[in-house]
Amino acid sequence: MNQPILTALLLAAGLALAIAAQRYRWRLSLRTTLLVAVSLRVAVLIIAAAGDWQPVDFVQSFRPAGEAILRYEDPVLSTDGSWRFLPMIPYAYAATLAAGIPWEVGGRLVTVVADVGLVILVGKLAGGRHEALRRFQYACCPLAVMVASIHGQVEPVSLVFLVGAYLAARSDRGLAAGVLFGLALSAKSWPIVLLPVVLMMLTTWRGRLIALLASGALPLLFLVTLPLGAGTPVSRLPDVVAMLRWVRPIVGEWGWTAWLTGGNWALEPAYATVGQVFIYSVLIAAFWLWRRGDPVDLTSAMLLAFMVVTPRLGAQYLLWFVPFLIARPTRWSQTALTACAVWAGLGYIYLTQFNYADWAHHHSWWAMSSVLVIPFLVLAMPWDRRKPPGRNMPRRAASKEVAAANV
Repeated sequence: MNQPILTALLLAAGLALAIAAQRYRWRLSLRTTLLVAVSLRVAVLIIAAAGDWQPVDFVQSFRPAGEAILRYEDPVLSTDGSWRFLPMIPYAYAATLAAGIPWEVGGRLVTVVADVGLVILVGKLAGGRHEALRRFQYACCPLAVMVASIHGQVEPVSLVFLVGAYLAARSDRGLAAGVLFGLALSAKSWPIVLLPVVLMMLTTWRGRLIALLASGALPLLFLVTLPLGAGTPVSRLPDVVAMLRWVRPIVGEWGWTAWLTGGNWALEPAYATVGQVFIYSVLIAAFWLWRRGDPVDLTSAMLLAFMVVTPRLGAQYLLWFVPFLIARPTRWSQTALTACAVWAGLGYIYLTQFNYADWAHHHSWWAMSSVLVIPFLVLAMPWDRRKPPGRNMPRRAASKEVAAANV
């Protein structure tokens, strides 16, 4: 991308502000926080939009999906599966394209708006006297800025609805929690692993049933809009569903598979299959170990464990756990977030300065270096919060790690 030094300085400034806010207990107003959040994201968006380099999926997957809607064509079938999600986001892309907004801006506008909304919700998730601090820290989070403003990835859209579902479930609003969770699923499929957590937060079986039905109804609703919204033949809907379920077994970008492939992308179904077993195993284990803890800690533990063992990962995946870990930090959370930001920044900023041949060379060591980030993710897990305070230990002992994180 263009202006790598300026971009890196902006992101570093955000990181410094987040650390300073933690150190000096800043309690900035919502207006100030939103001003910082919008300014940082818009500045990086302008740099990214004006650059010669654009993310491959942003150009070859996201834009064709939006253009397909404008042509009244199915965004999955007409792109030969390069877009393999429900049409909620392509509808938004089509709206920006129809409005005449240049794609380099409009395609990122969707994610930036969602990420700014997420700033407010992270504060609500933290709650109490930590609300102002935590929302400001997310406003300054370099990883969030890169995913939303450089990559234009859909994660912030999914997360803004997911965190909203958590807040609704915390208030015991089953229907609202289900609708919001269904919208999160309609943007990206990965939040499905957190459905048990949301259902567990509700206090009645009736509320859980309503939430479960609503969370399934929204994705189904977007699916059945395809014949009207995209001209998809009803007879082809099973083909769309089949493509939505298919995941390419691309490995080699992160963790253990990067070392098996030499840091190169590879189609390795065997690695992907073994990785799926690892993922399901650690998710079940994390759910069991933290089932009695705070649901936000449970979520952080599950998503961090996912990152440790996953066979495939894009840098945008690292944003999954960020709102939850910022809302309820641990002793190592800031270190882990910094490590993730540095690793992702090397990919988004440094590697994009090379032509393809040189990029491939540098990509190898970058992908393999991801193993240096993984230990910090393990350390950042809320190990001391596996039980609710007051059951088998005093509240002071249960909150010891939170206090340490606030030092």
